[in-house]
Amino acid sequence: LLFFPLNDCKHSLSSRTRILGMSTQARQSGFSSYNGGGMNGTSTMMDFLEEPLPGVGTYEDFNTIDWVREKSRDRDRHREITNRSKESTWALLHSVSDAFSGWLLMLLVGLLAGSLAGLIDISAHWMTDLKEGVCLAGFWFNHEHCCWKSNTTFTDRDKCPEWKSWSQLILGHGEGAFAYILNYFMYVIWALMFSLLAVLLVKGFAPYACGSGIPEIKTILSGFIIRGYLGKWTLVIKTITLVLAVSSGLSLGKEGPLVHVACCCGNILCHLFTKYRKNEAKRREVLSAAAAAGVSVAFGAPIGGVLFSLEEVSYYFPLKTLWRSFFAALVAAFTLRSINPFGNSRLVLFYVEFHMPWHLLELVPFILLGIFGGLWGAFFIRSNIAWCRRRKTTRLGKYPVLEVLVVTAITAILAFPNEYTRMSTSELISELFNDCGILDSSKLCEYVNDFNSTKGDDLPDRAAGPGVYTAMWQLALALIMKVFITIFTFGMKVPSGLFIPSMAVGAIAGRLLGVAVEQLAFYHHDWAIFSGWCSPGADCITPGLYAMVGAAACLGGVTRMTVSLVVIMFELTGGLEYIVPLMAAAMTSKWVADAIGREGIYDAHIRLNGYPFLEAKEEFSHKTRAMDVMRPRKSDPALTVITQDTMTVEDVEAIVSSTTYSGYPVVVSRASQRLVGFVLRRDLIISIENARKKQDGIVSTSVICFTDYCPPLPPSSPSVLKLRSILDLSPFTVTDETPMEIVVDIFRKLGLRQCLVTHNGKLLGIITKKDVLKHIAQMANQDPESILFN
Repeated sequence: LLFFPLNDCKHSLSSRTRILGMSTQARQSGFSSYNGGGMNGTSTMMDFLEEPLPGVGTYEDFNTIDWVREKSRDRDRHREITNRSKESTWALLHSVSDAFSGWLLMLLVGLLAGSLAGLIDISAHWMTDLKEGVCLAGFWFNHEHCCWKSNTTFTDRDKCPEWKSWSQLILGHGEGAFAYILNYFMYVIWALMFSLLAVLLVKGFAPYACGSGIPEIKTILSGFIIRGYLGKWTLVIKTITLVLAVSSGLSLGKEGPLVHVACCCGNILCHLFTKYRKNEAKRREVLSAAAAAGVSVAFGAPIGGVLFSLEEVSYYFPLKTLWRSFFAALVAAFTLRSINPFGNSRLVLFYVEFHMPWHLLELVPFILLGIFGGLWGAFFIRSNIAWCRRRKTTRLGKYPVLEVLVVTAITAILAFPNEYTRMSTSELISELFNDCGILDSSKLCEYVNDFNSTKGDDLPDRAAGPGVYTAMWQLALALIMKVFITIFTFGMKVPSGLFIPSMAVGAIAGRLLGVAVEQLAFYHHDWAIFSGWCSPGADCITPGLYAMVGAAACLGGVTRMTVSLVVIMFELTGGLEYIVPLMAAAMTSKWVADAIGREGIYDAHIRLNGYPFLEAKEEFSHKTRAMDVMRPRKSDPALTVITQDTMTVEDVEAIVSSTTYSGYPVVVSRASQRLVGFVLRRDLIISIENARKKQDGIVSTSVICFTDYCPPLPPSSPSVLKLRSILDLSPFTVTDETPMEIVVDIFRKLGLRQCLVTHNGKLLGIITKKDVLKHIAQMANQDPESILFN
């Protein structure tokens, strides 16, 4: 990537090599003879780099990969294996194992991702309950598991003698004001301890483990390299701190970070297979499949996970990756199902099944929920980005530990008095999605019962009892708290996902609307809108369905997902009957949110952090040309070039040391400016250093030759250094009159790092990915200097 000045990023830049066809003898001998200036002109000359050197063809941190070169290298490798497979049985077996390695890798990724998700679910469930009490039968049991063997009645199933609240354990009783204050105090202390430990681990061992990880994964899948972001330490610390952050009661979820965890698994396991270890484009195919496995275990939705990877995170998604993503998601879901973390044979805590059909007129409240979801999504994105920008640009960013502790303290203090905010967000969503049955003891199900009209398990619409009204105002307070506290929580220095808090906001709003419509239908069933389909004694309104539609609407408003969101939601509910309400709400929320602001939360964070990401969904509609964007401009110094056979090692080293560019065009001569190829700075440095060490006669006055046949030199001349093999002989070029919309399309679809500009075959300038991003920002009236990795 000709992208970042070296003095800004403190990193050397990316490398590029095109190892051309070599003779078998040259490959075996390592170095071929060289043809320099001897007495008779027949002394040997080393064609340096016939055998690739360590470091040549690899990439440094904060660089973009060369997609074209990586795909070309993989095709060459595959062609060579195929040709060799006809020579011997061993080569044939190697060819078969090479073809099978991708599926084996997907199997391992699915197994590891599913196992880690099960571990995270079990640990988070136990530690969340630890804030309220402990199990005497075994401290490792959570509240629900502790009471499984108890002889208590169904209605008192949460009050078994084996489970003791902290007040019962310390004071011997759980009633009274002092017991309440003690439980309150212990809840806040545990929350602060969990969040403190999480932020200290992230800060001390793996700074990349904070946040959701999806913006960075989108950027990495587009070809950018962030070393360590998907490494071993990040995986270990993210897994531990994710449990701690979720258990602390902060308004965050584990679903987004689970995608990061799964991608870490994929990246680490890639090192077991040479095909994926040495090719960055192939590795990104694995990471796309790993992202699908992450969503699969987060929601128990394998198909939704594949569609999420395709719609939301992946940049390059060939058909082969689609099949492998499906397989990885399947294995991950199967592994999690085998672990059975919640003890109910479900992959998520809030799985629910509805049986009652919906009526066409209910599309009106469903669309209203879609509008609410779009408005909430746009409001959240603007507020969160403003807060994160403030964190970056003020002293606030220097105190991440203090920020986490303050937000945790405020969240815990506000959450404890309200039972709907005290419980974990997943349990809250489960409660809101639930369709009330005869045995439900929740406040949300305290209706005035008339059992004479009950038919089987289906209860008719009934008048709300005092418990429902109490639950309504408690949920209204919970909604206000969740809306505002999530803005300050997302983006802190702890692992924090956004799926669950967004779904909680929508589920609360949906349940409130659902109960309102239900009571309206009960008391006014003679109204024209109800008379045709909602007769007295019928079960016609399902408030839990409204909660589910609201959850989908709010999640869609924040992330701008559509197809994958609907599929994830119907996989959660196990019913195809509700696809139309979900589609209506998801599309409405996207339209409303897009009308206010075009970016989803992940794209907004990518732009805030200055990642070099070319969004494939946006159109470039300005009438500029390549000559308007290329460098050098008319007032700038001439373009730095290297000639093909007239410059010495000293000349090239002077150019490298005096400039910060990551690559140089090679021309026939300075006078003609006819383009020969393109060579990368990193390859030049490594090649010259190795030639000085390993090739006799290479000195500062040695001529560097990028051609097959070097011009004859005087007999006394030092050896010639031949570097044709590191020269890219097919750099991508456009003419100076090429419209920028075509250039932008080329950069997006081919994954280019740079493009050379010519006029009548003569080299004029160069356009890099950074130039394209700056130009797009300038055309959108944004600060072009914001396109810098921060």
